[in-house]
Order: sequence, then structure tokens, then C-alpha cells
Amino acid sequence: MKCISIDLDGTLLNSGHEITEESVKVLNELAAQGHCLILNTGRAYADVIKLAAVQKMNMPIFCINGSVLYSADKEVLFEATLSIDVYKDIFSILKEMNVGILVYTNHGGLPSTLPPLHEKSRQELDRLFNEFNYDKILELKDLKIYKLIALVHPDQLDKIDDVKRALAGKFPISVASSHPNNVEITSNEAHKGKALLRYQDMMGLTFDEIIAFGDGGNDIAQFEVATTAVAMGNAPMQVQQAADIVTKTNDEDGFAHAVRQLLGMLD
Repeated sequence: MKCISIDLDGTLLNSGHEITEESVKVLNELAAQGHCLILNTGRAYADVIKLAAVQKMNMPIFCINGSVLYSADKEVLFEATLSIDVYKDIFSILKEMNVGILVYTNHGGLPSTLPPLHEKSRQELDRLFNEFNYDKILELKDLKIYKLIALVHPDQLDKIDDVKRALAGKFPISVASSHPNNVEITSNEAHKGKALLRYQDMMGLTFDEIIAFGDGGNDIAQFEVATTAVAMGNAPMQVQQAADIVTKTNDEDGFAHAVRQLLGMLD
């Protein structure tokens, strides 16, 4: 059995945040061949199931960089969280560095998850982060913290390396960037690659091959365990260099092109 692990934003989704008809057709053909298809994304579950095409699919969904694994029947199989103490320490560091902070919890993303912010202006983003009362997060009942995202404006990319240096070696965490202007911080048990191996063991499966598709820095984690790693043509150079194959962009049906032409998996 082949495992086909597919990122969403910038990979299966085009710039309009849609899964094209051709990609849906390819997914259906792969499923009919008996392959294990997995959506492996940095998105929270609520932001995944909003997608009309996903609502019609029956496949496991790995969310928040492997922090929460859902079965094809949408049951939670595994959760990896940040301890409250670690969260407090990291939050304090990020706050001092004057970056935007998103906190992914079992109560949702606070003050937001990432996808709704893509179209907001600089002023709107600054207002959102400056006015939100983060103290309220710790008052939430039965709180679970899955991920923090440090977010900067496109002209502040030097801060990204500063954030990574400030956190390096201090906490039991995984750090990756889904976009050049963010740092995603999760438990060290949350990792797109570890999630694939964990699912294989939990379900008693044997993957003859793992074919991973992605475009972001957080996809390098799944490339590391993949038999074949496929980077999108729109991926940053460091992601392309970590892959075995580079396909067309997400706006050129790069996923479908790779499956049909580059990998020859379908007639």
C-alpha cells in the first residue's frame, strides 16, 4: 500500500484556496486504486472542513502540523499539546520580540487561525494583535494548546531568524515555517513526518512507499520520512532542494501533474 500525504495551502489548494476538479479527479482515482490518502496540514480542523471539496472526501486529516490526527471517520486518534508552563514561557519571549501571536487551542485559534488573516491589511493585523486580551486564554476551561504562530509583516523577515534563535534548544518543541513570514511552534511530538509513521503504527498498516507533497518549510518534516518527496513549483528554494521531485505550481495543478506525468501513478 502506498501512502500519499498531501499538504493543503500552496499545494492541493490553488491561490483561490480551492481544490480544482482535476485534483479531485486524481484523488478519487488514487483512492480507487487502494492507496492511503492523507491530508497533512498546518491548518486547524475547523479550517480544513470548511472546504467544500474536503467535505466530500473520506480520508484521514492530520491537523496543526501533526498535533491532532483524525481518522477517515473524523475521530480523534492522537493529540500532542504544549504544556501550560512551556506556553507561558514561549509566549513571554514572543511578546517581548513584538511579533504577532496566534494560539491554536481546543477552543479554536485565538485571536484567529492563520487562513482568515491572509487578506487583512497591515493596520488590521496590528490592531488585532494589539487589542486582543491574551490573558483570557488561560481562563478557558480544560485548555489544550496545540500550536503558537509568530507572525511578522513581509518587510520584517529578519525577525523570523531572531525568533528561531531565541527558542533554540530551550523547550521540547518542533519549530517550522509554513510561510516565510511565520514561525510555527508545536510540541516536539507534533511533526508532519512523525504523524505519518505514528498513523501507520496505530492502524497496523505497512506503507510500501510514502509519497509526500508540500510547499512550505513545515513540509520538510514529511519529506524526511517520505520515499518520494514532491515539492510544488511555488515552494521556496530550500523546500524544493529538500525534495526529490519538483512539480508545477499549485495554480497549474501541480499535484495532479506530478501524479500523472512525473510519477506515472495513473493512466
